[in-house]
Amino acid sequence: MKVRYSEYLANRDELFFSVVIANYNYGRFVRQAIDSALAQDWPNMEVIVVDDGSTDDSAEVIRSFGEKITAIFKENGGQREANNVGFDRSAGDVVIFLDADDVLVPGALRSIASVWRTGLSKVQVLMERVDAQGRPIQSIIPKIRNVIPNVPPGLSSESIRHWAYRISEYPTPPGSGNAWARSFLERIFPLDASCDSFTDSTCIAMAPFLGDVETIAAPLVLYRMHGANDSAMNANTSNFGREITRALKRHNAACRACRMTGLPPPPLSTLFSAPHLLQLRVASLRLTPEQHPLPGDSRVRALRDALAIPFRPSFERPGFRFLIAGWSIATLLAPKNIASTLIRRRFT
Repeated sequence: MKVRYSEYLANRDELFFSVVIANYNYGRFVRQAIDSALAQDWPNMEVIVVDDGSTDDSAEVIRSFGEKITAIFKENGGQREANNVGFDRSAGDVVIFLDADDVLVPGALRSIASVWRTGLSKVQVLMERVDAQGRPIQSIIPKIRNVIPNVPPGLSSESIRHWAYRISEYPTPPGSGNAWARSFLERIFPLDASCDSFTDSTCIAMAPFLGDVETIAAPLVLYRMHGANDSAMNANTSNFGREITRALKRHNAACRACRMTGLPPPPLSTLFSAPHLLQLRVASLRLTPEQHPLPGDSRVRALRDALAIPFRPSFERPGFRFLIAGWSIATLLAPKNIASTLIRRRFT
């Protein structure tokens, strides 16, 4: 049985990594994802691929790796369930849920290990956007250049915890850009049906309250944009409401984490102070108001929040908050055809 670093290991070189790849019909990308994990210059690791009932050639691609990986084939149940299965089969002190269309940069595990310490819930890294062919799009997430460097200090664990509690947002990459401590995941897994269908949503929300978050300000993951991403907002007008529903589930997860540590849960009103969520609220209120899922919200309230965003405490630089406010106000007040154009350009 492998010993968990978070409990006993004193030497970072002994860290054992698990890279869990949940795949569904990404046969054209999953080989590169697996190759990027196997190519890491770290001796202590395993790669677990969970195929979630794919109907394309994914199974053939996955089986071609033979005993180099642990392959699991299951009926389709969604990403959350696939990662539950993958985590249950894993043994790593550090677990990365690598999306099947993303790629680990060479040396990523070694960089993560270099900053690992007891008490972490995760190490997060930057992600470089690339197109379907892997060509750079000249965009890094999260956009830490927009973060105020000294109020509170940079991207310290304390500042991340502060913003997560105060406005329910903090600078973080999506799923593949996070390396999770097993000791953290064991407190919250398996994720049940009350959690968001995307694994990262719950983990990102709970991480600041159940441990420290360390940030490596370097792009160690390639985030592939190919038009079929779940994050492609313009693919369907209902996606904006879906993202707000996800924010509500993240808030519920954060409340649960706070109760686990004895903190009072953050009120629902924190969602109305969130700069990124404001933009999703505006899009949802303009495009699908009858499906808007945030209780107590309206175009009037969103307008009031847009006017206040530049002056509320936030990790975003004031200039960037003014841009958010200007776009939000224009989109809320414009005729619907113009508002639709503004939304499409914003979320392209």
